[in-house]
Amino acid sequence: MNEFFLTLLLMGALSSGGPLPFWMTANQFGLMPESSGAVALARMGTEYDPSKTVQWRWGASLAANYGVAVGERSRTIAVIPDELYASLKWNVLSLDLGMRRFDLDYYGAGTRTLGSMSTTGGHLIWSGNARSLPGYSANLDPIAIPLTKGRVKFFGSFADYLTTDNRYLKGALIHRTKMGLDIKITERLVFHGVFDHYALWGGKRDTLTMPVTLGNYFRVITARKASSGGTKSDQVNVIGDQRGAETFRLNWRGNGWKISVQHDIPYDDGSGMGFQNFPDGVNTIWFGFDDKDKWVTDILYEYQYTMFQSGTRHDRPTTDEEKQHLDPSDVVHYNKHIIGGGDNYFNNGAYRSGWTYYGHTIGNPLFFPAGTHSGSWTSLDTVLGVENNRLKAHHFSIAGKLFRKAPYKFMLTYSHNYGTYAKPYKGESQWGKDWGTVKETPLNQLSGAFVGEVPGLVKNFALTYGLFVDKGQLLPDNFGATLGIRYTL
Repeated sequence: MNEFFLTLLLMGALSSGGPLPFWMTANQFGLMPESSGAVALARMGTEYDPSKTVQWRWGASLAANYGVAVGERSRTIAVIPDELYASLKWNVLSLDLGMRRFDLDYYGAGTRTLGSMSTTGGHLIWSGNARSLPGYSANLDPIAIPLTKGRVKFFGSFADYLTTDNRYLKGALIHRTKMGLDIKITERLVFHGVFDHYALWGGKRDTLTMPVTLGNYFRVITARKASSGGTKSDQVNVIGDQRGAETFRLNWRGNGWKISVQHDIPYDDGSGMGFQNFPDGVNTIWFGFDDKDKWVTDILYEYQYTMFQSGTRHDRPTTDEEKQHLDPSDVVHYNKHIIGGGDNYFNNGAYRSGWTYYGHTIGNPLFFPAGTHSGSWTSLDTVLGVENNRLKAHHFSIAGKLFRKAPYKFMLTYSHNYGTYAKPYKGESQWGKDWGTVKETPLNQLSGAFVGEVPGLVKNFALTYGLFVDKGQLLPDNFGATLGIRYTL
């Protein structure tokens, strides 16, 4: 039968001044208030019933937070529809309809209630940092490829979503195409590779309209250039604002333990898809025991590097020799040779809100949205992309159970933040100069969190708590704490 679940959470959040600390709001699905206040969440639904050929499930969650937004004086209550979905599954095929949170990886202590140990949840482009989007997702579970004796399996997703926030181009759509392979190298070693592609397209602002037509949709899903009716940028490059990630993971199964090593590569254009942006990416190593009742059950380390972005120049003048092989009527390429640098992750010239939703970065939370450093950011305003996509960051996390009963998670993140090529936070820009000829100056930032639960105080109730700290040059020095009650049926 379909197993029913119900979770009720009531939690208070306090900070020593101004906005809440970074890890108090990051990867919280956009549900937390911006400053000291409270949040309430109700989630319910059912899971698939594997005993049946045709399976179904549903889920709904509603949140409300109470706090003060940046620039506001009075406290307000914001009601947030978090999830509302129905799913149907047959064999390896499934369909999700509505708003549903993305599935993430690298949970610790055998529980999902404390969130992922990773900065990105194992998914650089969609980390659980922003609110859920309405739409559909058609999914294929791993299926064996013929003649591989079941050692190679293919999986994927095909999805479309609608943005409903107050963004630069309102009503923009998001398309997703995901394809992956699981390769069983040995009985213990498995390779996991994923190509995960997204495209923002459509939308309207004043007199600027990106037409939503069937023809444009086919151009979006095939990553083609726009027709003559599209913008100049879409005719030169590809239609819409397209980006994604290429993920490579090795999983090793030991006796009573597992280890995972992953390289997650972002791209925002063809140069990134062609690995010209190496060594950019998020590098993750995770170790976990099968026994989740230990004092320490999981250990994770991540290193992020997104400085190169395919180089410091987008193009250069063509040489006379190169012009001999080019068409003079091709005004774009005849006078300049496209190198492809300056990928500018999560930003776009036409789709100026970039890869954000309701003010929060959809993917990597260390790519801070515009207005973060100045203190002007608020989810109530239209956010114009991200201000920090060039960084080096170390992230360490451990999880386990205190006294072998109470789940906890500790996270510490130290980052060097440089802003963007066009707008560095501090000092001289590297843009347009030979790589390595400029000594760039970062804003250093340290953010930490210790969160946990104390279960079993009263039947079905658990006490939740958290301690958070920010210290550095990018975010205000801050200390925060949460305390709450969770009921689970």
